[in-house]
Amino acid sequence: MNTATTHNTTCRSAVLSYFSLFTSVSTLLCCAVPSLLVLLGLGASVASMLAFTPWLVVLSRHKAWTFSISGTLIGLSFLNSYYLVPRLKGRATCDVDDERSACQDASRASKILLWVSAGIYAVGFFVAYALGPLLTRLDR
Repeated sequence: MNTATTHNTTCRSAVLSYFSLFTSVSTLLCCAVPSLLVLLGLGASVASMLAFTPWLVVLSRHKAWTFSISGTLIGLSFLNSYYLVPRLKGRATCDVDDERSACQDASRASKILLWVSAGIYAVGFFVAYALGPLLTRLDR
């Protein structure tokens, strides 16, 4: 494989990771943070946040779509980072002779970004879907 193909694969992996981070942060902002703030008794903070950023209301109305798209993008990014890229790298060589090449640095940064995205998504999913029923069950 040539350098252009390796660069294309690295760019695709980085783009998927950034989209995953963006969508997981949007799920956190639309659904998890307001729920958590209300849970902690900071309802006035939620009201002022929604007055300052009214687009969060639209995201929270379409919570199922937001979480579905985010989960799909994060899943595709995991598939790309841990299945497709290693198979393509097996046939490719990086032209840099350093012990830490640009290819390795980009791959490592992409994987870190992916795991941060997955963690944010997991927290948002728990607060948006599981925390309410869990607290209702514990309140009985």
